[in-house]
Amino acid sequence: MSDSASMLPAHPPVTDWVHDFDHTDPRWTENPFPIWEELRAECPVVHTKRFLGCYMPTTYEAVKQVAYDTEHFSSRRVIVRDIRPDITASAPPITSDPPQHKPAKQLLLPPFTPDATKKLEPRVRAICNELIDEFIADGKCDAAARYTKHIPVRAIAHMLGIPEKDGELFIRWIHEILELGIKDDATLVRAVQEMTGYFAAQIELRKKHRTDDLISTLMNARDKDGHPLSDMHVLGSLRLLLIAGIDTSWSAIGASLWHLAKTPADRARLVAEPELMPTAIEELLRAYAPVTMAREVMKETVISGCPVKPGNMVLLSFPAANRDPAMFPDADKVVIDRKENRHAAFGLGIHRCVGSNLARMEMTVAIEEWLKRIPEFRLDPAGQVTWSEGTVRGPRQLPILFGEAG
Repeated sequence: MSDSASMLPAHPPVTDWVHDFDHTDPRWTENPFPIWEELRAECPVVHTKRFLGCYMPTTYEAVKQVAYDTEHFSSRRVIVRDIRPDITASAPPITSDPPQHKPAKQLLLPPFTPDATKKLEPRVRAICNELIDEFIADGKCDAAARYTKHIPVRAIAHMLGIPEKDGELFIRWIHEILELGIKDDATLVRAVQEMTGYFAAQIELRKKHRTDDLISTLMNARDKDGHPLSDMHVLGSLRLLLIAGIDTSWSAIGASLWHLAKTPADRARLVAEPELMPTAIEELLRAYAPVTMAREVMKETVISGCPVKPGNMVLLSFPAANRDPAMFPDADKVVIDRKENRHAAFGLGIHRCVGSNLARMEMTVAIEEWLKRIPEFRLDPAGQVTWSEGTVRGPRQLPILFGEAG
């Protein structure tokens, strides 16, 4: 594994965001909000020649148009990368188009209903407290390394019936697929192969001894004609659950703690008014939505007055849509008691996130348990906050000091 960005092909720095944007540029990674504002002011859909040609809708309306238009935009590729090799590793339903999409998605709905998620909540609360026990006496921690990333990793392992200690493997694969893989195809291919091999072994185990977990649930599922799913379909769905179910929640929990660490008024209000938590979680999801997806243009069409041509990708930035002032008053402010909040953090259209109930629960529990035990905290001025690059944005280093400022 290449452990340094210097091993990857260099992208020249952006000098003109409107005509040459690059979502992997360090300035975008560090603080994308002013860039999105600049792009939105210029045009509802911008284009870059990077990544073999890519559009980006900058307004809520333009993002929504693309997300709902499955005729002109395909989900067969959902990450904007430097190259577009033949598609070999699908992850249904996220990489499926109609008519295959609906049956693939329906198979995944039962384990993620509000009731199913509620049953998992006690385990997630226990995980949060086990993690806090490990560092609370230190008076400080890197909350990304010690807390936020482990919560969804251990929760999804619990659901899948695989050892929670394998979490470090999952974290490495996700880093290689979603970050390094944008520019380094060999790393991406190897990570997907390793993950596929791991889950293939789990499927073989369950053919001998059925278990009561999500892998067996998928193996027992039947398609609309009453046939069991192929091993390839089960593997694809497992890849999706691992990739989509970990990085996203870890990033959203981390961004929420980052916001509360630097916004004492919001932190104090949540401690004093815990009933505000559901509204606050929705607003934190809107303001720091972690996920940017992609579509491939299949047929020429027009989005918000801008022509888009096949052969290009579309960077579908739900986080940018969530900052559109035409849709949200004070879009650039975090208003934890915002009443109307039709955010797009979980996507729009047929591919809206199947795990949204789980993600909300994990965020809520992670913030609640942290505030119960560490009500006063702030960013550590001696440390540095770093953010992930590419498809999912969230803090990867989050140094925090506990207690009030001295």
